[in-house]
Amino acid sequence: MPSNHLHSFTSAATTTTILFFLLFAVGISTSLAANSHVITFRSPKLFPEGITWDPKGQHFLVGSLRHRTISAVSDAGVVETLISDPSLPENVTVLGLAVDSRNNRVLAVLHALKPLPPFNALAAYDLRSGQRLFLSLLSGESDETIANDVTVDFKGNAYVTNSAGNFIWKVNDRGEAWILSNSPRFTEHPVDREPWYSFCGLNGIAYVSSGYLLVVQSNTGKMFKVDAEDGTARLVLLKEGLIGGDAVVLRSDGVVLVVSAVTGKLWFLKSNDGWGEAVVFDQVDLDLEGYPTSVVVGERDRAYVLYGYMKEGVFENSQREIFAIEEVRSPKESEGENVWMYVMLGVGLVYFLYWRFQMGQLVKNMDKKIN
Repeated sequence: MPSNHLHSFTSAATTTTILFFLLFAVGISTSLAANSHVITFRSPKLFPEGITWDPKGQHFLVGSLRHRTISAVSDAGVVETLISDPSLPENVTVLGLAVDSRNNRVLAVLHALKPLPPFNALAAYDLRSGQRLFLSLLSGESDETIANDVTVDFKGNAYVTNSAGNFIWKVNDRGEAWILSNSPRFTEHPVDREPWYSFCGLNGIAYVSSGYLLVVQSNTGKMFKVDAEDGTARLVLLKEGLIGGDAVVLRSDGVVLVVSAVTGKLWFLKSNDGWGEAVVFDQVDLDLEGYPTSVVVGERDRAYVLYGYMKEGVFENSQREIFAIEEVRSPKESEGENVWMYVMLGVGLVYFLYWRFQMGQLVKNMDKKIN
């Protein structure tokens, strides 16, 4: 190749490479500055309290305060009524939701808020047809019953928390229910009776593949590890309380997220000893007005918080029709990802400078030979 052609080639390659790195750097800056993904959806007086992710349908599922429905919400915010069950008591609330992917069904906790007649149940619906598969009435040893949240294991067994009675039901795949755990661990911690949420005990619940449950208690901020077979419960040791802890969700990497509508926090927790002890390694402040009652993990382990304005719907008789699902990321985890981006950029830049130096030497050597 003639020397002048090599000079032109080197110059063009240099310009192209510099342009690439500039675009890559701009991409990183844009990523850092980008806001989290917010899905706004419209449905008059829906006031959803619970949310789950349907991996087969590739959409979110949300409940309702009064409608006796389960709605699908797309990433674009399109709402479709997936299940409507008018046979349920009028104005019953659809609270916690869980998708049982193996059996292609969704499980829904049902509770009638006061002053409605008492009603607590777990319903299972086919995700394709919307047909109800079973309705399991849930009762306790006293009148203190608020069926609240639900999780499901790989065999199709469901686990439902009783927030008033501080115990956990287990419901098999045929809809047969019994009390799994009424452990004294759940009632041995003092409760401040001043806050309005003091009545709410066991709340969010998540099944861990090792055969146990993680449950948070709203009025004490405690977390418990519960055996999914015999109901034995142990306190998870934490240095800080998860006050108002509501929904609990587990990521595939073992990180647990807990949301609180009381404090407007989303906590990120991890444990190195199988949840005998855990630490809160990060937290995010949420919009208290939106009353974030639930969190879910969707595609690629992305976390989303539901702003269902439930408190507004219960206490203010609001006519609201706009709600939101917002993606939330751990700032500390994002910092780690960004560091790797810059490391990659630095390595690439070093490689380019080395290549540029080698090409320069080659040009000089060719010039010497020509001259």
